[in-house]
Amino acid sequence: MLLSAFFLVGVCAATGTAWDPLSGASVEGASAPGGLPAGSGPDAAPGASGAATASPTPPPAPTKGAAAKGNPKGAVDSGAERPTGALPFDMPQPAALRSGAAGKKLVFAHYFTPYPLSLDNAAADRDYYTRNYLDPDGESGKHGRYGGLLRDRPLPVTPKGGDWEYANLQQEVRTARAAGIDGFTLDLLSLSGKNWDRSNLLMAAARSVDPAFKIMLMPDMTSLKTDDPAVLAEALATLADASAAHRLPDGRLVVSPFKAEEKSVAWWTEVIGLLKSRHGIRTAFVPLFLDFGAHSGEFAPISHGFSEWGSRSYVGQESSTRDVQRAQGMGKIWMQPVSVQDARPNQGIYDEAGNTATLRSTWTHAIEDGADWVQLTTWNDYSEGSQFAPSLHNGYAYLDLTSYYLSRFKTGSWPKIVRDTLYLSARTQFADADPTGDQSLVMSLRRGSAAPRDKVEVLSFLTGPGSVRTTVGTAEGSHEAPAGIHSQLLPLKPGTSSAQVVRGGKGGVRVDLPYRVDHQVEVQDLQYYAATSGRDS
Repeated sequence: MLLSAFFLVGVCAATGTAWDPLSGASVEGASAPGGLPAGSGPDAAPGASGAATASPTPPPAPTKGAAAKGNPKGAVDSGAERPTGALPFDMPQPAALRSGAAGKKLVFAHYFTPYPLSLDNAAADRDYYTRNYLDPDGESGKHGRYGGLLRDRPLPVTPKGGDWEYANLQQEVRTARAAGIDGFTLDLLSLSGKNWDRSNLLMAAARSVDPAFKIMLMPDMTSLKTDDPAVLAEALATLADASAAHRLPDGRLVVSPFKAEEKSVAWWTEVIGLLKSRHGIRTAFVPLFLDFGAHSGEFAPISHGFSEWGSRSYVGQESSTRDVQRAQGMGKIWMQPVSVQDARPNQGIYDEAGNTATLRSTWTHAIEDGADWVQLTTWNDYSEGSQFAPSLHNGYAYLDLTSYYLSRFKTGSWPKIVRDTLYLSARTQFADADPTGDQSLVMSLRRGSAAPRDKVEVLSFLTGPGSVRTTVGTAEGSHEAPAGIHSQLLPLKPGTSSAQVVRGGKGGVRVDLPYRVDHQVEVQDLQYYAATSGRDS
């Protein structure tokens, strides 16, 4: 049977940073660290005392909100390697991406520990994501004000025997590796409890799957509850004992704190000194700033490189060119943020991603501006709606697209398109839709973002020119697409959407986006859904 009774769409947690919907400035204390309400979920939220216990499992109630949208194909992530023909190009072999010049252009994905593949090893139609994070009434209604904690979730996995958490983390490493990703930046939200335990388990999982897959330590300074440099140094040294910890070829441990400006240069100098004097660890410090321009100068003397969190809209990306030049002009490496989208129901804020425009723009800047490293922001922060990882309502679409740009970034050559592939993306509601349910906090557009738009995008990767026949609701049409990459925007209409390549009157590859668009909606959901013709799910 279709698993339509549960699947939902969503994303919502900030990596510890909230945003003021009116000013667009970062604010603290708007929510528990990581954007999660304090004590939320079977895994204690960052900063909660100890590990919370999952609520007893009652019979599943009727689903609402994102969970009620369902999953028409009943897709389940089996953890298998990419199927042949999933991509429009032939993926380079791992050795080609990890050696020579390509091996120096590193790509990491930001891993957010609160949202692993499964929280309780239950079947997806009744697991914690479905019952409590996707349903507005979940967790005794504590997320009802904003229509539920999440709008999407990891692509469901089959419950496992044995150490299922470890096995699921291994699966995530395999998925990232198959996409060409070199490692994870690990958001360290706490130094004890479930998120800390999961961090340690991820280090072991990475080593067991692929000794070349690295984990960059990223202490989250909006969330960690310590002012003692010795405490943080001790924690970093503990994780650094794992062989998966990312080090430079000269042996230095890479430490890249999120919102490094939360602490002073003197404070970080003490952390770096303690790592060396007490633990024998030399450090390559790569701070990530929320305001790079204001702090890069003072941090330069202690830094190997720099990064920033970046904008999540396709407009305004020109500043990244300036930032790369500034960092490299100071003799530092630059880790460029690359993103898909950002929609945070529990913080009342979103960016206009423009279908896949933000993904393509941020990747293009990383390539053309000569970034040294890339950080995908994020791998799995579903409370931000920013995930690249395979998800219920996006499948592998965003990750597959990333592999194309990643290959260019690392090898210096654009991959040859050898098979027609279509990507279809759209929202399931109009940007100005007024939710009819009990939701009282609705998302507003972040300052500096592109204007809201109601479009379906057909992104084609074609081996040669062809016609693309489209259906959006009841509107049928076609357009000519050239060889290579082409983006066609169509007006969003109620109903579902599809597209198919046609040459010489014969239908070729086809993609369906089965989630209905409606004028009336119960819960606001402003993230884009996506599908690819390269996969069945």
